[in-house]
Amino acid sequence: MFTGIIEEIGTVESLNKSGSNLDITVKTVITDELKIDQSVAHNGVCLTVVDIKDEFYTVTAIAETLEKTNLGFLNIGDKINIERAMKLGDRLDGHIVQGHIDQTAICTAVDEKDGSWIFSFSYDAALNNVTIEKGSITVNGVSLTVVNSKLHEFSVAIIPYTYNHTTFKNLSVGDSVNLEFDVIGKYVKRLNELRL
Repeated sequence: MFTGIIEEIGTVESLNKSGSNLDITVKTVITDELKIDQSVAHNGVCLTVVDIKDEFYTVTAIAETLEKTNLGFLNIGDKINIERAMKLGDRLDGHIVQGHIDQTAICTAVDEKDGSWIFSFSYDAALNNVTIEKGSITVNGVSLTVVNSKLHEFSVAIIPYTYNHTTFKNLSVGDSVNLEFDVIGKYVKRLNELRL
């Protein structure tokens, strides 16, 4: 369980294919606080720490993860949003985030608005995911509020702190992002489908 509040920006140090899997080695300032078998979200994707050496740690993404997320597009030197799993009893500063990506989206616009930014995204309609005005969405692991919900499109407002402390400052039009839709909304949607 995560909250969508990014702790650190990591740097991809190496990418090694192992069959259909991808071993991703990351450098962060919190590596010395991690342990083997720990769950860590990478751009919103929950992955298990499998190795730690000095300031580097390694996680493995399986083929399904690579197909459903943007992790397969990573390059050495890329920056990624990092969040460790929530501790029981901690404040839930963002919203309930599982670390299970529903689908990817494409950034369609970045508009600066007098000290903040509006990022717009479009996503494939085939999976029938939805957003709602003022509802929660996770973009590359960042818990955000939807400000402009349309059919298979939405926007989010990014304040300077979030812009400077996440990978939003590196995000451009045409880039792929990971989306995790609000878990409560997904259950409500599924219950309505079963009623019909």
